[in-house]
Amino acid sequence: MSSAGGGSSLRVHAVRFGPGQELLGSLQAFVEERRLRAPFIITCVGSVTKATLRLANATATSTNEVMRLSGRFEIVSLVGTLNEDAHLHISLSDAEGRTVGGHVLGDLEVFTTAEVVIGDAVDLLFTREMDEQTGFPELVVQPRLKKDK
Repeated sequence: MSSAGGGSSLRVHAVRFGPGQELLGSLQAFVEERRLRAPFIITCVGSVTKATLRLANATATSTNEVMRLSGRFEIVSLVGTLNEDAHLHISLSDAEGRTVGGHVLGDLEVFTTAEVVIGDAVDLLFTREMDEQTGFPELVVQPRLKKDK
């Protein structure tokens, strides 16, 4: 388990992305531009016309099942961390209200809007390191040094 903080301060950022923008890349560019070091999604509402998701049951050695969606979908949930290797999960709802979700691989093309509130734990630093047990780069949480602030 990786944890740090306790009384960490929080900075909040809000951003809106418009039609045609790719949400994952846009979020990563926003985080880089603002130099956020422990960023995470607080909330998101909006819609997409495309999405590429990795489904559950993935392992580092198995072929991961990937779902490519095309159509109009409401974003009903977007959660995760946004450090250099963003780890986001999304739930999307179609026109009949059916939902699907998974690990975001990309291709999240905004339909009308994506209104995102991003938190940054200003006393922490998020990084990723390969975890031999899972076979994936996993979150490492460290106290942020004064020079990193």
